[in-house]
Amino acid sequence: MTEQTNRQTFAGDGITAPLRYTLFRRIWLASLLSNLGLLIQGVGAAWAMTQMAASADKVALVQTALMLPIMLISMPAGAIADMYDRRIVTLVSLSIALIGASALTVLAGLNLITPESLLVFCFVVGSGNALFGPAWQSSVSEQVPPEALASAVALNGISYNIARSFGPAVGGVIVAALGAVAAFACNAILYLPLLVVLLLWSRSTEPSRLPREKLNRAMVSGVRYITNSPPIKIVLLRTLVMGLIRGAVMALMPLVARDLLHGGAQTYGIMLGAFGMGAVIGALNIHELRKRMSGEAAIRACTISMAFAMAALAVSSEPVLTATALVLAGAVWMAAIALFNIGVQLSAPRWVAGRSLAAFQASISGGIAIGAWGWGRLTDYAGVEVALLTAAGLMLISPLLGIWLTMPRVGARNEDADVLADPEVKLSLTGRSGPLVVEIEYRVAQENARAFHNVMQDVQLSRQRNGAYGWSIARDIADPELWTERYHCPTWFDYLRQRNRSTQSERALHQQAIDFHVGPEPVRIRRMLERPFGSVRWKDETPDRADGEVLPVVATAAGSST
Repeated sequence: MTEQTNRQTFAGDGITAPLRYTLFRRIWLASLLSNLGLLIQGVGAAWAMTQMAASADKVALVQTALMLPIMLISMPAGAIADMYDRRIVTLVSLSIALIGASALTVLAGLNLITPESLLVFCFVVGSGNALFGPAWQSSVSEQVPPEALASAVALNGISYNIARSFGPAVGGVIVAALGAVAAFACNAILYLPLLVVLLLWSRSTEPSRLPREKLNRAMVSGVRYITNSPPIKIVLLRTLVMGLIRGAVMALMPLVARDLLHGGAQTYGIMLGAFGMGAVIGALNIHELRKRMSGEAAIRACTISMAFAMAALAVSSEPVLTATALVLAGAVWMAAIALFNIGVQLSAPRWVAGRSLAAFQASISGGIAIGAWGWGRLTDYAGVEVALLTAAGLMLISPLLGIWLTMPRVGARNEDADVLADPEVKLSLTGRSGPLVVEIEYRVAQENARAFHNVMQDVQLSRQRNGAYGWSIARDIADPELWTERYHCPTWFDYLRQRNRSTQSERALHQQAIDFHVGPEPVRIRRMLERPFGSVRWKDETPDRADGEVLPVVATAAGSST
């Protein structure tokens, strides 16, 4: 490897490499300001609630109101991000959040704010952010080359946490000096730079060969892909569990500042800033962590460290010790979430990237939202110290999940494969013709039967996550070398999508199955219309439909996959 190649490899891997790309740099800086405004508002909302309501569960509900929308609408948001221009989606979602922040500002300025209206408009802001997240995160791969993607993901986490390291402290000062209305107004104003940058982004899009899926079908496609992708399922489950337990830290932080440290809004902001500072430290060391430790070992180290940090929060009455514990908690939290995020982004192909990231958002935000409510209820009954110590104990034993849900190995992004030529069609089809039944006959030597069957289990997951259903593999009892793979697709268009959603590694897997085939004839493929009503001449005098009415879509590349 030459010295120049070494430098290029280092540049692609370095944490600051994505900032060399103008588009990413502009969006990143603008998002930093937007995150700053959001955190300033969070301080204002949480402190305003402590002034209006004494119960811990209502204070914790502020965090729930901001995070719950991400769990509720993240999958539709992910489908929308994959179906439509991601730039337009981000602009619309930011506008929704801006409306919520502006309404909060007006109500607070008129002294009309109530606990209920505060939660409602926090929910509106959270809804805008929920819609924004998948479109923004999945568009990162359009802003930087593949070799800089992992660093760009980490930098986006750093953006939020740089804002967190001083945003809450600034928010505390603003709330203490000018009141919650000023915090809400800052958030509304700081949305504007990101809106301008996105308006100026001339995003190039390649039109799809096939019509856009409907929203409900796109959501089903996303869920189907995730449920048939074991690595993504493991990451999402581990993320959910960590979010449920970690929810205690942020939900109870106002009470830690008020009851354990006997401070005010400024103390609360400083403590949140310490957490954010730790998160920046964690994000800056992601590359080194990935290089030195496996994914499972890194997550184990992060959860154990988080447990000790949470225990320190529970027993500390000194601001310095509490801030130190929060720096540690922020560092290991950010490291773990970045590892989870990178795992999802590098495991999902582009066609389902938004939906996969939406599921990731739902896991983390849903865990935090539900956890925040639960920890708030426990605090009302047992106190802040008991709630934090209980959370610390659960976090300490959570690495045991690795026995059953071991973190998958993460390599380079699984890139999309070349577009395949459409199969030969002589029936008159429309895009909605179907269901389609596909049968593939393999002739496999009997001594290779077990190995072939094992490969076909992976082929099953590949077919199903890309759109097939009713998959089966059968062996002829009169001719033991003859195997038949069979699956369905709902319509002709769904079948064309299923063929061309395969990634390079999936195509290699399909070829591995074909390589088991022996004999002079190639693998035999049948594609059949299960409900051929419209393709049959019901009267002798009925003319055949013209050849020009036969789909398929015109092919753009050669190929012979199923």
